[in-house]
This record gives sequence, C-alpha cells and structure tokens, in this order.
Amino acid sequence: MSFKVTFIGAGSIGFTRGLLRDLLSVPEFANIEVSFMDIDRRNLDMVTELCQRDIDENGLSIRIRPTTDRREALEGAKYVFCTIRVGGLEAFATDVDIPLKYGVDQCVGDTLCAGGIMYGQRGIVEMLEICRDIREKAAPDVLLLNYSNPMAMLTWACIQYGGVRTIGLCHGVQHGHHQIAEVYGLDKKDVDIICAGINHQTWYVSAKHEGRDLTEGLLDAFEWHPEYSRTEKVRIDMLRRFGYYSTESNGHLSEYVPWYRKRSDEIQDWIDLSSWINGETGGYLRVCTEGRSWFETDFPNWLRDPAFVYGAEHRGEEHGSYIVEGLETGRVYRGHFNTVNGGVIPNLPADAIIEAPGYVDRNGTSMPVVGDLPLGAAAVCNVSISVQRLAVEAAVHGDDKLLRQAFMMDPLVGAVCNPKEIWQMVDEMLVAGEKWLPQYGDAIAAAKERLASGNLIPPRADSQGAARLKVKTVEEMQQDRDAANKNAGESDKGKDREKVQPQPS
Repeated sequence: MSFKVTFIGAGSIGFTRGLLRDLLSVPEFANIEVSFMDIDRRNLDMVTELCQRDIDENGLSIRIRPTTDRREALEGAKYVFCTIRVGGLEAFATDVDIPLKYGVDQCVGDTLCAGGIMYGQRGIVEMLEICRDIREKAAPDVLLLNYSNPMAMLTWACIQYGGVRTIGLCHGVQHGHHQIAEVYGLDKKDVDIICAGINHQTWYVSAKHEGRDLTEGLLDAFEWHPEYSRTEKVRIDMLRRFGYYSTESNGHLSEYVPWYRKRSDEIQDWIDLSSWINGETGGYLRVCTEGRSWFETDFPNWLRDPAFVYGAEHRGEEHGSYIVEGLETGRVYRGHFNTVNGGVIPNLPADAIIEAPGYVDRNGTSMPVVGDLPLGAAAVCNVSISVQRLAVEAAVHGDDKLLRQAFMMDPLVGAVCNPKEIWQMVDEMLVAGEKWLPQYGDAIAAAKERLASGNLIPPRADSQGAARLKVKTVEEMQQDRDAANKNAGESDKGKDREKVQPQPS
C-alpha cells in the first residue's frame, strides 16, 4: 500500500515526529511516501534528521523528502497534515502583550479572545493559499487534516472558502476523557463518552461505565480529587454552573468566557501556577519560547537519545493516523472530529464548525446526529460561534469593521474593555501584525494615522498581567534537562507549535 503524506509546518519537532510514528505503526503503511515542508530550513533539517533516524532504526526503507517549497511538497499528496503557526513567536508575543495593555489577561491566546482572533486573521489568509496549492498540486481525493489553531476558524475558512475537504483535529477530548476516568478510579477504555460542542468548548454530555451514568456524581468526584480540585478550578466551576464538564484545560477555558479573568485581583483565585496550562498569564508563549530555545541548543542530545519504536503499543492518541488507517484499510475508527455542523447538533448553527463523535472506514467519515446540547452549554458555544463567524468573514474579506465587531462580541474582551479601548487595541494589533496581514493594507494605513495622532488611551496599571512568570534562559534550563525536555514537549502541541509566514503568490 503506497500513498503520499505531506506535513506542512513540519519543523514542529515533537508533533511531527509523534504523528509520523503513529502513521508508521500501521503495518500496511511501511511503504508510504513522506514529504516534510517548512519555511525554516534549520528546523526542517533537524526534524528530518531525527525522524529519518527513527525510520532507519525501525528497519523501514522510507526516505523523507524535505523541502521549503510548498507546492513541491504537495505534489500528488493524498493526505496533508497542517501544523502551522503564522508569524511564529514574534507575532504570538503581540497576541499576548498588546491585549494586556488593555487589561485582557490571556493564558494562551490561540483560539478565542483577542489573541485567538488575530491569530485567525494571520492563519486564514495563509490557509487559503495552502488550499489553493492543494487544489492545484495534490491528489484529486486529497484530505486536509488541520491541527492548527484557531481550529474552528481555520477549518471553517478551508471548507467554506478554500475548496478543500478538511477535518479539524484536536486532542482535548482525549485528555478530559482520561481525567473523568481517573477521578472515578477507572481505566479510560472502560468509560464510554459522548462529547459535543465546538473545539475547546466541547462538553461531555454523556459518560458511562458498564451502562451506569457517571455525570451525576462528576462534580463531587472532581472536587474531591487531590490534584484537579487545585488545578482545574475554572472547569469545576463551569461543571457546577452548567452541569457538564468541558474539554479544555483550566487556562484555555478561563479566557473563552467572561467570568474568571476580567478582574486582575481575582485571577489568582481561579488558576494554579504549578503548570502553565492551569492559567499562567502568557503561559503558552513562555513555554513555546523556552521550548524553541531548548530544542535548538539541545538537539545533539536528542539524536543520542533512543529512537522512537514503531508499533501499536507505542502509538499515540492523536486522531490523524487513525483516520488515515480507517480510510485506507477499512478498519473502523471512532473519534471526535471538527467539521461543518449540518444538523449534527441541531441547536447550534448549521454552518458552524462543531466537534462531535464521528466514525471512519473505507467509505469515508460519518457524523451521527448527537441531538441538542443542554441549553446552557449551547448558549456558551453560540456566543463563541458568533465571534468565529465574524472573525472568519473579516479575515477572508479584509474587513476591519467585522474584525472590530468580533473583538466586541468576544466574551472576555467585552467584559474587560469598552468600545474605545477595543478600537484602539485592534489598531495596535493590526499595525503590529502588518507583515502577516496583507488583506488589511488600507485598514492598517488608517490605523497608523490614528495611533500617530496622539490622545491615546493609556495602558492600564495592571498591564503586566496577574500571573506572569519569567522566561528561563538556556543556562537555567540546562540545570534540569528532564524538566526542560518536558517543557519542550508542553510547547509542542502541533496545532499550536509551528511557525509559517505568508509566501508570495
């Protein structure tokens, strides 16, 4: 069995390597073609060297074809994995730092809120270019497997405007599934779930063990858990108020809703600083910065570490390889996928990108009807969908009025800022992102004039963030290599990790 798989944004060391291991753990895939593409030649070469070493030590004859030419990489591809971060860490810093000046304190800033909206503006314009190249160069039946954030916005744009069959993939459902099993003292395999909603706001509407409903006692189980009662305070409170547990981590979820990060003196009440993902201000930016510096410095040691072993027992839980396996071999896979709603969840908009259970086999992907979400859970999702729709249309058409309206409708931005502050914040973010936002040329020119005219709203007194930690130097990280490697893994979640900048048309 042979077909071509292309990784766009392949310089994502941990994620690319892990996905390749998952794919090549399928015995039928021992002769597939693999192409890696990234705009950063150094990162591309390092990842290729490491992954090729894994392939060779597992006795396979596959030769990775690395290239910085996207169209070359896409030639004849049947499956395309996308793990890009447009603008890299430079742009990411503006997503976090500029909103902080206006009191908008984010942990991640890649899905919703001010950072997620602007990340989407950069990502969508590039994703549409990628879709154009896929249409022109890839195989006719190509499938785009998108791991890049903001997941819903990018997938929405690819399907509605890119003309490419696309499935958005995330690992949040699997992580929460593990947690639910753990608080009951069960194995994940023994807990059956139905999880539905939108990416990063998906709800475990059903959890059962041997037919017994687990949702009734879930709040008590989490409140009594020695770790999660401390690290998942936002998720537990949302469970208390809405009746269902949400997929996303404490830090992520806290910035998607208006209640937990709007007052700087209360943020510490809801977060935990033992890990960035529990709510640290700019936490993901910090670990990405540290992780990239560490990988570039420590790479020779990665080559000396044991190679990945390919096999079922070492395969990860990311959906991508299982989707490819189902389509190619006919083996049925059940996962949770991001795709157009179309009535799967009737009380969410039909055109929205929802995340819900799906099945894959040789006949394709099937999304069974889940039914209505509980009203409160649906209300939370519908607010975010409105922001996503405005942001997608703004990015596609370069309409800064829609962009500003997306900011105004965002739950946390709207809770913290007044309209004048939002207008000025958008001006600053447009100007800061100019080189990645070609669709906003006229709007950026006008924003520059306004910012140069004076009489600006001053930064807030709490503009340093309520819970921001210092970025470690390489020397500091070298004192504990195991911790640094763990941190590098935290910074390399694929959909969040890689940096790709717009290429000339």
